[in-house]
Amino acid sequence: MTLPPNVHDAEPIPAAARDAIDALMQSGDLFRYTAPQDAPVALLEAEFAELLGTKFALAVSSCSAALFLSLKALRLPRDARVLIPGFTFAAVPSSIIHADCVPVLCEVGENYRIDMADFAAKLDTVQAVIISHMRGHTSDMDAIMDLCDARDIPVIEDAAHSLGTTWHGRNIGTIGKMGCFSFQSYKMINAGEGGILITDDADLVARAVIMSGAYEHNWQKHKGPHGDNSPELEQAFARWQNKLPLYNLRMSNLSAAVIRPQIPELARRVRDGLKNYDYMADRLNISPYVDVPAPLAPECRAPDSIQFNLVGMNESEIRAFAAASESRGIKVQVFGLSEDNARAFWNWQFLPETFELPQTRAMLMKACDVRLPVRLTREELDVIADILLASVGEVTGPVPVYGT
Repeated sequence: MTLPPNVHDAEPIPAAARDAIDALMQSGDLFRYTAPQDAPVALLEAEFAELLGTKFALAVSSCSAALFLSLKALRLPRDARVLIPGFTFAAVPSSIIHADCVPVLCEVGENYRIDMADFAAKLDTVQAVIISHMRGHTSDMDAIMDLCDARDIPVIEDAAHSLGTTWHGRNIGTIGKMGCFSFQSYKMINAGEGGILITDDADLVARAVIMSGAYEHNWQKHKGPHGDNSPELEQAFARWQNKLPLYNLRMSNLSAAVIRPQIPELARRVRDGLKNYDYMADRLNISPYVDVPAPLAPECRAPDSIQFNLVGMNESEIRAFAAASESRGIKVQVFGLSEDNARAFWNWQFLPETFELPQTRAMLMKACDVRLPVRLTREELDVIADILLASVGEVTGPVPVYGT
């Protein structure tokens, strides 16, 4: 019997990272502000901004930290209401709570994207929006930006799962006022932990830099788009120095040394991930009991996992499918049925308000999640697909064949 592939390990860290780490260990220089210039974190920020085509980048301890700092940089009033999709990770509403704001949840459809009717209905009650491109699925950014721009409501993109994804050819994370990315182990670039925010707004990035922990005059080590302290950026820092609290959410040079050599690998990883995803989607969609939602037309995804809905099964059958898959060696997460799942909104008991989202709840009760590391071979993908389809067949019986 062919053993199921390991879907948890990521790609090996490039040798260049190990060399850079050895050099750092020899020097002991792990703090981003020790060197007068060109510290690994500063170089990462410049390289990432260039990669995404944005003016400024700030590397921090996590994507959650980036979301928090983005909200604080907007200078929202206490208890400002921030609209988010009901399908996201618990870190997103948590960042809103940390920023002394109030999460407002809107419905998400069976395709894992924001329900635009519910979004529009709730938009006039909020002061900001965070769009979570959850699991890399892009909501209708054209409609979202039109609605928000008309009301002068700032949009932050939670692009934790979307590094390398584009919308009409434009990089996700560059459409709203600020974009936030993750370097956690299950993301396209893996540092174990870490995050980064991007923006073209000098005033926003200056506030975020200072609050991230740029005490005294360390802001001078944060450069503009041309590798210098542009007058625009210097004036912004001067406005805010010593006027904002420090939250100390900095990234260390060690994390940056792990991340930087992976940036040249991103295009290849995106290409491999999309090819793997499309192949797996085609195989799974053969079954009438499985639906892998299609992308929206302007979206070109960068996936490293696959999500699908189980069709025509009740809860006991869905649980039986998950158990059958696990017994064959592939763990399937059913978002709404996995105990204490951090992506099921009813488990966010820290929220100051509760929300009834029947459409989102129904979707989560049948939506499945399987890791697809981009390193998987076609043969390994076939093993995963065979296991999933066999597990569906175990629950539903053989798929009828018509016309024979």
